[in-house]
This record gives sequence, structure tokens and C-alpha cells, in this order.
Amino acid sequence: MSRTPRSATGSGDAPDKVRSRRPPRGWGRWIWRLSVIAFCSLGVAVIYFTNQFLTERFTESTRNRAEVRATLYIGNLMSELQRNSIVPQLLARDPELIKALEQQEYPLSTQRLLSFVDEIGAASLMLLDKDGRAVAATDRGRLGENHRAEAYFVNAMRTNGTVFTATPLEGGGTSFTYSRRLDSAGSSVGVIAVEVDLQKLERGWAGISDAVFVTDSEGKIILSTEPRWRGVDEVTALQRQSAPSAIDRAIRATQDWTALPVDAYLQGEAVMRLETRIPFQGWRMVSFTTYASVREKVNGVLALEIMGFAILLALGIWVSSRKTASRLVFFQRESADLRKLNLRLQREIAEREKVEKTLQVAEQTLEQSSKLAALGEMSAAVSHELNQPLAAMKTYLAGARLLLQRKRPEEALSSFQRIDDLIERMGAITRQLKSYARKGADAFAPVDAREAVSSALAMMEPQLKTQAVNITRILPAYPAMIMGDRLRLEQVIINLLRNALDATKQVKDRKIDIILAVGDSLVLTVRDNGPGIEDLNALFEPFYTTKLPGDGVGLGLAISSGIVSDLGGRLTAHNAPDGGAVFEVQLPILKTTVAAAE
Repeated sequence: MSRTPRSATGSGDAPDKVRSRRPPRGWGRWIWRLSVIAFCSLGVAVIYFTNQFLTERFTESTRNRAEVRATLYIGNLMSELQRNSIVPQLLARDPELIKALEQQEYPLSTQRLLSFVDEIGAASLMLLDKDGRAVAATDRGRLGENHRAEAYFVNAMRTNGTVFTATPLEGGGTSFTYSRRLDSAGSSVGVIAVEVDLQKLERGWAGISDAVFVTDSEGKIILSTEPRWRGVDEVTALQRQSAPSAIDRAIRATQDWTALPVDAYLQGEAVMRLETRIPFQGWRMVSFTTYASVREKVNGVLALEIMGFAILLALGIWVSSRKTASRLVFFQRESADLRKLNLRLQREIAEREKVEKTLQVAEQTLEQSSKLAALGEMSAAVSHELNQPLAAMKTYLAGARLLLQRKRPEEALSSFQRIDDLIERMGAITRQLKSYARKGADAFAPVDAREAVSSALAMMEPQLKTQAVNITRILPAYPAMIMGDRLRLEQVIINLLRNALDATKQVKDRKIDIILAVGDSLVLTVRDNGPGIEDLNALFEPFYTTKLPGDGVGLGLAISSGIVSDLGGRLTAHNAPDGGAVFEVQLPILKTTVAAAE
């Protein structure tokens, strides 16, 4: 009977022990609630840091696009200024305008200016006599006006170069004028004034979602998409009540934007401000850019993340509920959310493709502007290179005329043959337009540098005979072969000889040394005993010259440097210790030349 109580006692303790190891009632609910809270906290943290990261990234992208647009605007502005800056220099040499000013007869002058203005693209052209009176103008209403006190007339009469003047207008805005003095027989006869139409650039800027203005070196606004800003500084302009325009659109787009770094405040709201230097008389361009696209992109990504966390949370609820009806509801919600997300993604992809296409158009426009600038430089270079053959032809024609007058036709035929050779050379120079545009080595062939030196000296023979100069020529006994274009190499040698002749004009005992040496590379040295080079840094820049007006435009050395670079070499210059300038052309030689030298 003693076993029964022990067994009963043991069997009664087991359920109590099992019940003691079970979790308390409601503990699972607290775990689920804590899991949901932790999950939501994780989602909030991820969304917060994602917002910070994407805000900075897309803001930088927006700033980069604004910088690209500013670069494009500056390129168009500089192209317009450079294109109009050459017009006064060309019109100042027009013989009909000079003749009209000398004889004070202007019936056809206005018609001639009208024939130029459409080709040039300037706002207006105006011809002033030496007293400042408008004697011819494309705007006939300005005929007879007196501009004697205007800055563009006064400054042009005081200098030999082209003068740029920005004149404030009474009704707001600024007039931009290039002017240059017209000389005849050593005296001034008048001034040609070219008004640059920069307002068309303003009209182009006004069609975008940015507010843009340009300030001069004193900080005054001279160009602006907002007419009320012109003529004042930036601080004063931003304090004014702006008309409904691009800047109002920028403010409305940024009213709810608080996560971005503030560049500027306009009417109490924050927008992005971008300032870019214009390489012209200390001008600067300032633009204000909206953040609309940034906010939209960030919100799209945040919506994706929120949707993802919502889906995960819904899945957790669906697993916990284990009810068919609840599962069906959550699936329907998930499908609807996914469809909305797909639509948002499609819209974002379409907008991104649109932005990329706009950027590609801007890049293509900038590339086309660069090509047009390069074409202008190439045309000026070819015009410069044709001057030497034309001068030589003039000398040969004068000599042939004298020989025919003296009844020496055979010698005259020799001059005509040289003129024919010069005409062929001019044709070859014009044909080089294709090679300048291609800048390739397709037309290169083996060239003996000795023959190029001899041909260049023969080309310069008429000019050398008229000047007392001692030329020393030192050439190797064996061929000095390079791979290149003989005609372009001769152009380089002729340009260096012309510079040497011009540099020694004031020297009593004029000397020029031409030395051709072959070692690891071919080295052609042209040395003179002139006064030397003042500014070595700006020597090879286009249009840099120390010559008097009419003696040169400063393209010879710039063209020569470009030719030598195309041939794979280098053109350098320095002053000799005993005086004078030394120019060295280093070119790679052919292997056959090295073998011949050995």
C-alpha cells in the first residue's frame, strides 16, 4: 500500500513541471509588437539616410547640369563678341568708306553698310566722320547725330586698335559697341562703329527655367533675363520686386525644400546660385537654378523604399494572421501597390531619358560652337599664309615688266614661270583646308629637309634681294629625311625667316643663320642678331604681335607651332646669350636618315 501513494505523488508532479516551462499568456503578442516596432524603426532610419544621400547626389547632378548650361551660355556669348570684334578691323580698311570720308561724299555709304550688316549679324553699323557726325548708318534715323562726346568715338580716335565700349541706356539696358579709327595718308578721317546684338542671347536665356544675369568688372548687371535688374548690382537687384518670370518659378518650386544647402535667398526662399567667370573684361555670369527635378527624383526613390518596407510588413502580418481572407486582401493591396510603383518607375525613366536628351543637345551645340571657332581660326591662318606668295608675285611682275620694256623676253619668261609656281603653291595652300580639318598623317611622305630649306630661300629671294642682310646657311652633306608635308614645312621656314627679317630691320649689320643638324632628331635653327624676344610666354598665341599695325596680325608663329605639332615635333624659342632670338624646330627623323649618318 506504500507504493500507491508514491506513484500517485509522482504522477501528479509532472504536469506542474510542464506548465511551469510554458511562456506566460500574451508573451507572443509582445514579441510580435516589438518586432514590428524594430522593423518600423529600421525603415525610418533607412529612409532618413537614403534621403540625405540622394539629396546630396541629385543636387550635385543638378549643379553639374547648371554648370554645363553656364559653360554653353558663356561659349555663345564669347563667340558673338569675337565674331563682331573682327568687323571694325575689316571695315576700317574698306577703300570705298575711306574715300567717302576723304571726299565727304556719302550717297552710297549707307547702302554699303546695309549690304554688310546682314552678312555680319550685327545690330547696326554706323560711320562717323572725324567730327563725330553720323554720315552713314544702317539705322537711317541716326543719320546726322553727333557722337563726338561718346566713349566709343573718343577712345577710338585715341588709339590704333579696336575699342569695345559698354554704354548704359536711358530706358535700361546696355549698348555694346566695337569701334575703330579709319586712317588715310597718316591722318584720321573717321570712325566705324559696330553695335553688337547681345539682347538675342538674353531672349534665349529667358526661355529656360533659370534666372541669369551678367555683371561687368564693377559688379553692375549689363545683361539679364529680368529687365528690372539691369543697371544695378546683385544685392540691389535681389531686393527689388521681381516680375512673374523664371525666378518666381524657381521660388515656387523650392517652397517646401528644406534639406538642401542654401546658396542664395530670393524673396525669403532658397535657390541654387552658380557664379561663373567670363574671360572678357572681368565679366561674370550668375544663374539661379530650381530644385524641382531633385525633389521629384528623391521622392520617387523614397516611395520605392517605403513601398518595400510596407510590403515586408504586410507579409509579416499575413504570416501571423494565417487567414485566407486576410491573405487575399494583402495580395490585392500588394498588386495595386506594385502597379502604382511600376507607373512611377515608367514616369521617372521617361523623365530621365528626356533630361539626358536635353543634355546631349546642349553638348552637341557646344561642340558645334567650338567647330565654328576652329573654322574661323583656320580661315585666318590660310589668309595669312597667302600674303607671302602674293607679295612675291607682285615683285616678279614688276621685274617682268621692266625686262619686257628693256626687250629681254627670255628673262621675263623666267619670272612668269616663277609666278606660275607661286600660283600652284597658293592652290596647294588652299587645298590644305582638308588636312587642317582632318589633322591626320594620311598625306605625309618622306621629305628632305635640305630641299625644304632651299625652296623656302628661293621663295624669299625677291624679298632678300631688296634688303641688305647676310644669310649663313649650314646644311648636312647627306639627306635629312623626315616623314611629313614638304609644303607645310616650307611655310614654317618662311614664317621664321620673315620674323627674323622683321626683327633685324633696325640693326646695322643684319645677320641670319640657318643651321640644319641631324642627330637623334632633326633640329632646324634660325638665329638673328635682332633685339630679342620680350614676352616668351605669349609668343605663340594667336594674334599676338609686336609689329606696327599693317605689318602683321600675329598669326605666323601660332600657325607654325600648329604645323610642327602636326608633324610630330616641337617649336621652341629663346634669346641668345650674345643677343638676338633663336627659334628651334625639332622633328623626328626617318630610320634611313640615321643609317645614312652612320
